Amino acid sequence: MNREVCVHTWPCSYYLELDKRWVPGKLSLTSCSLKFAADEAQETLVSFLLSGITAIKKEASHFVFSSITVLEKDNRKHWFSSLQPSRNAAFSVIEHFWRELLLSQPEAPLPATKGKELTGLMACSQKRLEDTARVLHHQGEQLDSITRGLDKMESDLDVADRLLTELESPSWWPFSSKLWKMPSETKLKGDTSTASPRALGKEGVVVRIPAVVSQRTASHVKPGSLTVLVSGLEIYDSSSVLMHRFEREDVDDIKVHTPYEISIRQRFIGKPDIAYHLISARMPEAIPVLEVQFSKKMEVLGDALTPSSTKTSSPAEKGCSMWHTASGLMDRAVHHEPCPGSQDGQPLQLQTTQPFISEGDAQELRQILRKLKGLALDTEAELERQDEALDDITAAVDRTTLTIDKHNRRAKKLT
Repeated sequence: MNREVCVHTWPCSYYLELDKRWVPGKLSLTSCSLKFAADEAQETLVSFLLSGITAIKKEASHFVFSSITVLEKDNRKHWFSSLQPSRNAAFSVIEHFWRELLLSQPEAPLPATKGKELTGLMACSQKRLEDTARVLHHQGEQLDSITRGLDKMESDLDVADRLLTELESPSWWPFSSKLWKMPSETKLKGDTSTASPRALGKEGVVVRIPAVVSQRTASHVKPGSLTVLVSGLEIYDSSSVLMHRFEREDVDDIKVHTPYEISIRQRFIGKPDIAYHLISARMPEAIPVLEVQFSKKMEVLGDALTPSSTKTSSPAEKGCSMWHTASGLMDRAVHHEPCPGSQDGQPLQLQTTQPFISEGDAQELRQILRKLKGLALDTEAELERQDEALDDITAAVDRTTLTIDKHNRRAKKLT
């Protein structure tokens, strides 16, 4: 469980300065380190942390071309050459993870208490539940849009019924001209339904992460970003120019190769598919959101599980289990109940001298739990409303289908 996940591997050569020779092997990148293993002895010759790197450059000299140099804090320099599929592809990915690691490091690390750790976990659960509620809200708006569309369809079928009735009436029928007049409320309903059909399309940004983007060929990569919207996905380049937008219904499959590497594809018949390959150090933040939006289209390859084991449980289940855990720990800390490891019901000396969770952390946990409870209740209410809306939509579709069949039969008799 503690092993580092390999982000990517490139065949290359490493320069041994002591022997003055190049050694073929593979350069492996993890979320926090670089490793080079030789092909001959299958042993790791070089291994160093990304946090210990001071510079990464693309260099060339009189004895080597198209190389990547890595400078450590102790001024030790490493040379990597003959990188496949290209030097630029390897450099873009390595530099991205190095920069993201530097940006994510805290300025002044403080000793974390149990209360702070638990508060951080609860805040993460709250964020996941908020993302789920946002997606659920957009789904409800889509159901409302479908309901309005069915209402307009029923209104149009009423008009068609009047027209068919007039055509079926004999020419001497005195009331036929009145059938052409539409009620004013029908016109209003039609006008409001057709106005701005894309009003519900775009929603706010759920998550935006920097990424290294490639399309079709793995050798041609460029820095960019991935934006996950409630209504779709957007891929931008380094200049914030939109490269492609996937509508939610356009995405055919999302493959998770590693916790930091995914591919998105839209299939076409008769022409090439649209596919993008993305690698990001912050991809574990986006994968849980993608699982909520594209659960039936997600495919996890091999052991590509996120470090936080997002595939094991849903965000709602995590929030529920975290709720009970936090409540038990908080009550035990505030009321100084004996822990399971104490003997004869006597609390440990550590609990009497230093509380497990401070009063400030307990108060913050209470506030987060209240928010989680409110989100859970709102989510439950929205789910019940959507269930009723689905039942209404099913009944409306059945009515519309029967009406269309009846109108088709009447129209065939007239021809």
